[in-house]
Amino acid sequence: MTTRAEQIRDALSVLEPLHLDVTDESHMHSRGLETHYKAVIVSPLFEGQRAIRRHQSVYAAMGPLMQQVHALGLHTYTPAEWEADADVPDSPRCRGGGKHDPA
Repeated sequence: MTTRAEQIRDALSVLEPLHLDVTDESHMHSRGLETHYKAVIVSPLFEGQRAIRRHQSVYAAMGPLMQQVHALGLHTYTPAEWEADADVPDSPRCRGGGKHDPA
């Protein structure tokens, strides 16, 4: 059985990443297991694209799998941006508001 993170990695392989890191960050949130992810993707396919178009490419690659994920933090880079020492920010703490959050 594959994990959802592995499924995400497989789906994103169509973007021909030179670097791909998918991290399950569900432990930082209150919505259960395998719900929150962070993806760092370096792809030459992102050349000449603004962030919104890069993200749309990721969502298209994810297809129906996207509906199984509550949150997906995206950090998308071209190879040149990555080589220039791209700084991948830490994910924010969960802001809560869910029925699973302590009062």
